[in-house]
Amino acid sequence: MDARGCVAAWWDMVARNLRSIPHFCSTLGRKIAAMYNSFTSKPLKEHIFPPLMNMLIFLNFFKAPFLVDLKKPELKIAHTVNFYIRVEPGVILGIWHTVPSCRGEDAKGKDRCWYEAALHDGNPIIVYLHGSAEHRAASHRLKLVQVLSDGGFHVLSVDYRGFGDSTGRPTEEGLTADAICVYEWTKARSGTTPVCLWGHSLGTGVATNAARVLEEKGFPVDAIILEAPFTNMWVATINYPLLKIYRKLPGFLRTLMDALRKDKIVFPNDENVKFLSSPLLIIHSEDDKTVPLEFGKKLYEIAHNAYRNKERVEMAIFPPGFHHNLLCKSPMLLKTVRDFLSKQWA
Repeated sequence: MDARGCVAAWWDMVARNLRSIPHFCSTLGRKIAAMYNSFTSKPLKEHIFPPLMNMLIFLNFFKAPFLVDLKKPELKIAHTVNFYIRVEPGVILGIWHTVPSCRGEDAKGKDRCWYEAALHDGNPIIVYLHGSAEHRAASHRLKLVQVLSDGGFHVLSVDYRGFGDSTGRPTEEGLTADAICVYEWTKARSGTTPVCLWGHSLGTGVATNAARVLEEKGFPVDAIILEAPFTNMWVATINYPLLKIYRKLPGFLRTLMDALRKDKIVFPNDENVKFLSSPLLIIHSEDDKTVPLEFGKKLYEIAHNAYRNKERVEMAIFPPGFHHNLLCKSPMLLKTVRDFLSKQWA
């Protein structure tokens, strides 16, 4: 092509681009108008409160303790390995598997395959579902795992989607799917060894959600332990210390409830326990100010009334001094848990 042809081709391209500008501007204008109409069609509070409540309930953005390499659990707790499970596209969970201390020597230098095979060694297994904020390396969680490991348990410490180095964004439905996935993964490798779901605080809602789904599928979980449980997220939220001071503001409670509905956040422990048959142990500290003891007692009452086999439901109340996160420091915790599980699994 000669120079004249090149110039002609260039002008033709310019002309085509110029002709496309009005169409582009029109399309962009329609998109902007649609976004504006969508925004202005709702009150400002509907744009602010749902994401705000989601943030306050999960607190997954607070990834303390900081500067921890979650791929190297041995720096924080002995005979532990890190691994990942893929739940669904875009969601990969980080998990720490701590073997019983009695197998600590055997575990030295072993890889993930050895740990996975160890799940059917006959020592009971706990899938630990933590509360809001922080991640699997939080100090109070590590203390509990150490106590359970010393007591002869395998412990799988799970970071839900959006927590720690797990991918994805937290939702109630998503956290429930995470717990079910980890439980089923564990059962597939445990042989005849029983597996217990242990939920703490927010994790109690995750645990009973997962247990109810599994129950409805015809596979009730081997046991459930609820540490510092609430009845449902609505009751827990309006009694949350940070929000109590706003309860008397006009319209605040209605706005709060609407935001929880919008985000589909319920975690209905009080409804879930009515449909369960698994052995259920509720443990609570008398001086828990984050989730007061009255909620644990109420949940126990509901469960006890609903269960056909009353002997499958128990509650243990611990004296003051352990607050919301430190039942792991009670010298009676391990005995309480082992006695309950031994009786139920006899």
